[in-house]
Amino acid sequence: MSNAFLYVVTVLIWGSTWFAITFQLGTVAPEISIVYRYAAASLLLFAWSRYRGLNLAFKLRDHGWFVLLGLLLFGLNYVLAYRAQIYITSALTAIAFSTIVWMNIINARLFFGVRAGRRVLFGALLGVAGIFTLFVPQIGELALTDTVFYGSVLAVTGALVASFGNMVSQGAQQRQLPVIQSNAWGMLYGAIGTGIFAISESHPFIFDASFAYVTSLAYLTIFGSIIAFGAYLTLLGRIGAHRSGYAMVMFPVVALILSILFEGLAVDSTVIVGTILVLAGHLFVLKSRPPRQKLRLSQAVRDPA
Repeated sequence: MSNAFLYVVTVLIWGSTWFAITFQLGTVAPEISIVYRYAAASLLLFAWSRYRGLNLAFKLRDHGWFVLLGLLLFGLNYVLAYRAQIYITSALTAIAFSTIVWMNIINARLFFGVRAGRRVLFGALLGVAGIFTLFVPQIGELALTDTVFYGSVLAVTGALVASFGNMVSQGAQQRQLPVIQSNAWGMLYGAIGTGIFAISESHPFIFDASFAYVTSLAYLTIFGSIIAFGAYLTLLGRIGAHRSGYAMVMFPVVALILSILFEGLAVDSTVIVGTILVLAGHLFVLKSRPPRQKLRLSQAVRDPA
């Protein structure tokens, strides 16, 4: 599959998961819903791998990569994001997570020696500015209280954790670890880690059998987890974290479009200007040249001591 196809799939699906997650909130604690989501996704990926005859046996040190992937990308970052929205709006959460494009640029430089070109840096700046512009009306209604500050810290920390998860995935792929099996094991470890956290917080393992909850859980499991993460992490391995990370800037725009279509959100100048900025940044980032990478650092990731 082409990079463009993988990118479009990632953006469209993750942009719609914001809407699906609203049907998960209420009866079941968010941490428990995350456990259900990734436990089911991992079981489906294991079944698919077995059906296709894919190798599921890996060395112990490979499982170290899977554990890190699960805890960072399929566990802790989601716990932080869900908890952040207890204190702040989804608008602030979207802005916080859009900063992952900058975190990926910095972390890719630190861990892999990847130098982001000027076009990527300028595009990332445009993208984050666009996200900020899109949500200016909602930000203006907020007061800077202790709870808002705490929620914002949680959201930014969640974005940073997700960025580290991106680095782990890129490092695992440089070790030739396959994406599908890595995701199967990673999602299993992420579900286990989140489950342990949920138990420590005394959250009951209850289930909401309503049509809305079950349907949204199925969508988040199959599309939001298996398909979208498979597409995104494959793209990450091909074009690098700093360029693929721009998907995190694009999917709030998709969420906004869905809100306009189905929730009656009014289209005003901030929506138009913000969307133009994000799309312009998209062109700068994805049309840039492939990143330069220091051989010494990439070899260190593939062949650690």
